[in-house]
Amino acid sequence: THHIHTIATAICHKITIRQSESTIWTSDQKMWTTQTLRYGVFRGSNKRSASWGATISLNVRPTLTMKPWWSMERKLSSSSSSSSTGNPTSTSRSGGTTSSSKSSATTGVGANIPMAGQHQNPIVARLWAAREESKERLAQLTKEKKEHDASPTPSNSSTVCVLDPASGKWYGSESSKTPRESETSIDYPFSTDEFLLESYRSPWNQIRMGRILEDLDALAGNVAFHHVYGPQVIVTAGVDRIRLRKRPMIGHDQRLSGKVTWVGKSSMEIRMVCSDEGSGGEEEWLEAYFTFVTLDRETNKPTSMPPLVPETEEERAHFEMGAKKAEQKKLARKNKFQVGRPMTETSLKMDKVAAQLLEEASPLLRMPSLAPPDTILMSATQMQNALMAQPQALNLHGRVFGGFLMRRAFELAFANAYVHGGSFPEFLEVDDISFEAPVNVGDLIVFQSRVLYTLPSGESLLGSSSYYMHEDGATTHNRPLVVMEVVAWVTEPENASVKVSNTFHFTFALGEGTTCRRVLPGNIDEARRMAVRMALDKEQNHV
Repeated sequence: THHIHTIATAICHKITIRQSESTIWTSDQKMWTTQTLRYGVFRGSNKRSASWGATISLNVRPTLTMKPWWSMERKLSSSSSSSSTGNPTSTSRSGGTTSSSKSSATTGVGANIPMAGQHQNPIVARLWAAREESKERLAQLTKEKKEHDASPTPSNSSTVCVLDPASGKWYGSESSKTPRESETSIDYPFSTDEFLLESYRSPWNQIRMGRILEDLDALAGNVAFHHVYGPQVIVTAGVDRIRLRKRPMIGHDQRLSGKVTWVGKSSMEIRMVCSDEGSGGEEEWLEAYFTFVTLDRETNKPTSMPPLVPETEEERAHFEMGAKKAEQKKLARKNKFQVGRPMTETSLKMDKVAAQLLEEASPLLRMPSLAPPDTILMSATQMQNALMAQPQALNLHGRVFGGFLMRRAFELAFANAYVHGGSFPEFLEVDDISFEAPVNVGDLIVFQSRVLYTLPSGESLLGSSSYYMHEDGATTHNRPLVVMEVVAWVTEPENASVKVSNTFHFTFALGEGTTCRRVLPGNIDEARRMAVRMALDKEQNHV
């Protein structure tokens, strides 16, 4: 018709799928056969609505590949690009030199984007492309080094020492590095790139923090590589803390940067900050600390890495703080409660606190009708979802991207805090994310979320009366706090087995003037978990 109507699906009565030919994908992932899928959609009708049917056919032609498509790379040419109004810039320093590359935020045009990066957000794609370029440069330098008769490659070293022609220096496991040499940054031109802005805009007109978590993991990987600059496998060991200092303004240009701040025998700490460049200056609103380790490609055992030499007073302060946190982690692992191990003094204190919490929960457990109405059992706050790990979530090492897991865990924790508090939760910080087992394509991942504890009156258990300030000057003071725990389980139904992949901890603030129920444990395991988390949160702030 010539009239303009709004067409919407009223009801779908039937969907049929007919497959004319069988589809076979061999176990060694070598060949697809021809397949034809036919989708028939039929809808009902009444006096006020029209009725029609639609048939959609999908035909896949036979193809032959020698390896899975997600392990391949492709180069996008500028002729295939669509118009873009801004270019995110990734800058990194390695071996004393600075390199900068630009590409379209929409398509990543102009660079060798790894196939894994094609399915990520534009910032992650650019960071991964920059890392692949650095790897190619390292391979070329290594080749030149082997051809250098005067300086043969040490055969007993796990890291290949290479000569950087730009700086005239040798780099490898025996060469110290400065924080400046690993410094890496990337820009978010939100004010000029509408596509990038919409990729990061939430339904509440704020920056999607789940996307930022993905970018942090990708940037930390680049920083770690530029420090090691060798063939070792670099993996994320954990996330110590990600904390907001201020809520960022949507639409302002942002810059994410990071560098190595502390190095031990086989692990390093990376500090990253995100700053708002649209308010006339670089105002840092996010701070994050990641821990990375290096593994030997053959033995999969930890290897040594170049030592770090701080240059400025600030870098020396960060180095000392990193060393202190590393010692506290060792002590926490030693004092961790395990069945069959003698209890330490610290674990005995935790058990005492857990017993007190369990005693407070007695009315809920024994006389629920007489229990205080502002309390709730931890088991009643649980929420979960499940997904299959798809090839589109892979990282550069062929495993599921850790940033993807962090984003999914964050989104579940956000929803759980929303349901528990009844008001819009504002993200404050991430604490103590562990990476205990890798996730592969095809794994069934089950995310389980629960409220560990709450502070209904906003009291300063975490050592601070407020977390950050809004653009209008308001703070999180006296607002209810909700501390969430999300555990990711890799589930194998065929073997009837499950194992923990990651554990995440998030803190949210509820709306001003609202309140929430106090969460209490229902058994000794929940009580111990709550007591340990509360103690760690207090410790974290002191550090």
